[in-house]
Amino acid sequence: MTRIGNFDLEKKAAVVAVINDSLSPFENSRKAAEMGADVLEIRLDLLEIRNSGLAVETIGKIKAETGLPLILTNRSRAEGGKWEGSEKERVEILKELLPSFLREGSVDAVDAVDIELSAGEKERTELISTAKKQGKTVIVSFHNFSETPSFQEMEKIIEEAFRAGADIAKLAVMPGSLQDILDLLRLTLSAREARRPVCTIAMGKLGKHTRVIAPLYGSVLSYASVESSAAPGQLQANEVKKMMELLG
Repeated sequence: MTRIGNFDLEKKAAVVAVINDSLSPFENSRKAAEMGADVLEIRLDLLEIRNSGLAVETIGKIKAETGLPLILTNRSRAEGGKWEGSEKERVEILKELLPSFLREGSVDAVDAVDIELSAGEKERTELISTAKKQGKTVIVSFHNFSETPSFQEMEKIIEEAFRAGADIAKLAVMPGSLQDILDLLRLTLSAREARRPVCTIAMGKLGKHTRVIAPLYGSVLSYASVESSAAPGQLQANEVKKMMELLG
């Protein structure tokens, strides 16, 4: 069974709202919940959080106020993020924050962690091992902002993500044609038939519709914005939620 917190991804795909506003992360989180988001992604790199103490406080407050499952992400610059420290520091803060609890009790604040397939192998392996020991869901992600790899290459990326320890393999690509999008959807359907949880996204204007229809083919997550987009072609959480419900 694949879950993020109490959300069962085998029953339906989750709308993930990206919390990326460093000026008002709490307001953004509350708004995301009001918009119908199922899960929140806490982007440490975009929130400009470098201190683990501040991060624990921020995460705990967001969890307490929304009650939504949380994905913790600290995206590398190589894959579209804004982290400015070393690779070791980037992964270390994720590892430090995994056991965060709500102040009131022993309820986990963090439910899942996202780590790139391109991350340093040693750091990535240690983080995934720590996350699994603590019962967290692991997303191993791959982003290509310039093109869509061939179908065979995308298959290989998904396979490598699962081999690295992914519970969910995330693949975000930039399509240059509708054929690229069809290849991505075919890959998504193939993964569903093999009962391998994936999140697939075709970014940019051309791929915008995949944020709504990819779940019909088996993508278990659809990432959405609250106010400002964190990736090209990202739609607002309430729009994605409404369209997914209409099509579902």
